[in-house]
Amino acid sequence: MDISKNLSLIRHRLAQACDRAGRRPDSVTLMAVTKGQPPEAVDEAARLGVNLFGENKVQEAKAKTPLCSGQLRWHMIGHLQSNKCRDAVGLFSMIQSVDSLALAEELSKRAGQAGKHLQVLLEVNAVGESSKFGYAPDQLLADLPRINALPSLEIQGLMTVPPWSPMAETLRPVFRQLRELKHRGEDILGAPLPCLSMGMSGDFEVAIEEGSTLIRIGTALFGPRAKPLRPD
Repeated sequence: MDISKNLSLIRHRLAQACDRAGRRPDSVTLMAVTKGQPPEAVDEAARLGVNLFGENKVQEAKAKTPLCSGQLRWHMIGHLQSNKCRDAVGLFSMIQSVDSLALAEELSKRAGQAGKHLQVLLEVNAVGESSKFGYAPDQLLADLPRINALPSLEIQGLMTVPPWSPMAETLRPVFRQLRELKHRGEDILGAPLPCLSMGMSGDFEVAIEEGSTLIRIGTALFGPRAKPLRPD
């Protein structure tokens, strides 16, 4: 795959989507999703100006990140088990997949032990898919004040993984719902939630039009996934 060519096309599509929405292109951050991709692909994307990368599994990140360029930012975007929180706090600058109060409490505990304030996004299962993790919207709003009170976490916003669809336009209501949920959360907290992480390779333009500030792009940038890198 020609990562340079792919990245140029993604940036062009991003700019066009922003133009349609009356937004500046620099209001949207591009994250490269590196699940199953080798360190060489990460370094090539970094050479081309990408500096934010997302991993789905702690184990793969633990094996991969030491082999990549040192000045990169890494976010956890996959489901996180409580017994992996200590490693996650050490590996990632943000956890995008906080999906319960119990997980938030464990992350705050581990971040406090590490002397770190950890940025997090709360993951929303917007349409209640049984196969996906994430908060139901009403439960998120109920837990929001307690998570906000945890001493070592900083809530930066919301994240969602929408249902799969061959037609991106059908996902517009899901992205709109997340944006509206963000506004409701800001009213509860009396503070901004600046990050909306929504939109992937097949739907990021619609997500941008509905207010996404961070898109997570894997296949459109790197091509099909290779075999995940695992520690010896």
